[in-house]
Amino acid sequence: MTTHSVLIPFLPTRPEQILPYAGLVHWTQAHRLWQGQSLMVEPHQGFVHAAGAGFRVPTGLGVTLMPLRHPYEAALQARSVALATGQPVTAGFGPGAPSLQQALRGAPYRSPLTAAREYLTAVRGLLAGEHVRIDGDYVTCDAQLAPFPSAPVEIGLGVLRPAMARLAGEVADVAITWLTPAAYLRDTVLPALREGAAKAGRPVPRLTAMVPLALARKDRTAGEIALASNSAHLGLPHYIDMLRKSGIGITGTDRALDARALVEGRGFLSGDITELVAQLKEYEEAGVDEVVLNVTGVANCYGPQAASEELRTILSALA
Repeated sequence: MTTHSVLIPFLPTRPEQILPYAGLVHWTQAHRLWQGQSLMVEPHQGFVHAAGAGFRVPTGLGVTLMPLRHPYEAALQARSVALATGQPVTAGFGPGAPSLQQALRGAPYRSPLTAAREYLTAVRGLLAGEHVRIDGDYVTCDAQLAPFPSAPVEIGLGVLRPAMARLAGEVADVAITWLTPAAYLRDTVLPALREGAAKAGRPVPRLTAMVPLALARKDRTAGEIALASNSAHLGLPHYIDMLRKSGIGITGTDRALDARALVEGRGFLSGDITELVAQLKEYEEAGVDEVVLNVTGVANCYGPQAASEELRTILSALA
């Protein structure tokens, strides 16, 4: 059965801004609280703040960026959240944009796939209590994380296209997608996940989809909310390539036109509550294990309170 989770729909500048969304997970049937990479309140610290305020809920990091921290630090931070909350953590990682890699490493990854393989292998071994010895192209580690019991920490990998999905099948517990239509997940991502898992002789990772959406209202235009949610992504080559492969006619130059195409192609969901529930059902039918409700566009256009109310309405209908 597909579960439904909540994404914090903005980058918090104060940790108390996280609490209404942690409360939604605590008080409703929402499965997990997710946060993408933030350069304001760092997501690990935000989750621990919420736990200290009484909201000890399962959490997901979707995704943190590999160039920001060594795998040892990544494993330590993820386990720290599990220790502080007493709840499962999904620690998702991704290589980030080449510009970030250049800024922090001095050069982009020549092979993001190799970098991700080395990184996740090191983090997994450290969390398992192993003495990890890796001298790779991108990761060097000869260390062991001091063993101590904690809630489970799953390893996630950010996935958009088949090659990374195959790698996730080999090395990850969870494949985490963003802006991916249900049909693309069914026809492209899931077969690649299964292929990678079969090659490694391991179970197929769970599939978690971050799904941008908004309720249709008389004073709203779906394309404008889609643009407010995904303007940056619509200009990135790997997102443009993925969306075109999914059948959505993205120009890559006209953001407003591309946002409307995103709505028409079901990369961004919009409709009344009955229509939204039906569209979300398509993700379940496609084989998605966890749908993360992403109302970033609503938050950007109408504020965090409107976003929180929107999530509550959608979660109530899903229940």
